[in-house]
Amino acid sequence: MMDERLQPGGEILIRVDGIFDAAAAWDVRGRLGAVPATSNVVIDFSKVREFEDLGVAVLASGLSKVDGPHVAVRGLRQHQHRMFRYFGVDLDALQGASKRPAASAERN
Repeated sequence: MMDERLQPGGEILIRVDGIFDAAAAWDVRGRLGAVPATSNVVIDFSKVREFEDLGVAVLASGLSKVDGPHVAVRGLRQHQHRMFRYFGVDLDALQGASKRPAASAERN
């Protein structure tokens, strides 16, 4: 199950819970594809009780796209951090890139 909401300041929060499998990863990728590339998105995995490595692989391939929104993740365990690294995604670099002002704030 997923919940998506706009946070104060224009950041988009996607909360994932339950089991994060390939289907859930494709859902997250679809949501990321639907937001403007200038958006700041936080994916919160803190309520996920089970991760499947294939889900991490599917999401990692989507996060490695250069033209997508700026994404930060939270609530991952060490194993998932390692899996993202194995699939070529540096979560620390994503975190740093997502700390820029939201698109709406840049216009003011």
